[in-house]
Amino acid sequence: ELYCVTKSCRTPHCVIYCVTDAETSRQWNVTRNESEQYPHTLIDELIMRFECPSPNNRWDKPLFSVLKDDQLNMVDISDALFEHKAPPPNQSTQSQPLSSTNFLYELDKTTQDVITSLIASQKTAVPGDKIKIPHTKEEFIFNRSVNLAELQRNRRQFIIYTKMHPVDDT
Repeated sequence: ELYCVTKSCRTPHCVIYCVTDAETSRQWNVTRNESEQYPHTLIDELIMRFECPSPNNRWDKPLFSVLKDDQLNMVDISDALFEHKAPPPNQSTQSQPLSSTNFLYELDKTTQDVITSLIASQKTAVPGDKIKIPHTKEEFIFNRSVNLAELQRNRRQFIIYTKMHPVDDT
């Protein structure tokens, strides 16, 4: 998740892993102020669920592992944060462009008009007839009857797809 956030924010990152065993972690927890301690069951659950970072995973790179008495390599950490490019964003981390405020309303209204027109045209059409699509100059050849449920399902899929992949009409 943090890797996706850094991609989304277009900022470099690094992972600093404090290498310690479970027993040392429990001891450190006990030495904290009582108000800051994790309950024993919770610390055990956290230790059990913890997944060590791996230098083979792109989301864990660059990885700096530090033992209890080691000094941090501040030069390398600084270099990773300030001298390297951020991971490039992809579709899952980019914000969707804003569309006009009434875009969804217009899309909903137009697609409903198309469905209403298709249902009405099907009543009198025979296979091979051309059916005009409302709000366009387009026509299509009527091959088979389509029921309202199928048209509504396709309409919903189209609206969802359009929300996720807006058209840039600038």
